[in-house]
Amino acid sequence: MARAATTTDVFNAIAEPRRREVIAALADGGEYSVGEVVVRLKMPQPAVSKHLGVLRKVGVVSVIKRGQHRMYRLNAAELKPVHDWVKVFERYWTHQLNQIRVRAEKKALERMVSGDDKS
Repeated sequence: MARAATTTDVFNAIAEPRRREVIAALADGGEYSVGEVVVRLKMPQPAVSKHLGVLRKVGVVSVIKRGQHRMYRLNAAELKPVHDWVKVFERYWTHQLNQIRVRAEKKALERMVSGDDKS
């Protein structure tokens, strides 16, 4: 079965770890030129440009021209389908964290009762 092109949807686009780094670099809501993203990520300019292009095609990043520079900005709302999909699984993480908390509290209580608290 052929792999879907990275520009078909946001899920495919963010599957690439370097693109997630680009998204994180833009996450503060500012506008950045390619050169600024290159400096922030210490990544080669052609790679940054390629990743920004893919993210732009799926709508995660927008670009506006300011003088001779193209300024990139994150469109975080376009990541909502990913959030909505992952949110379905949140109950599993919450359950696991609750189980860890319960076990830790039980151990602490057992130590207090037995007098073995060495902290």
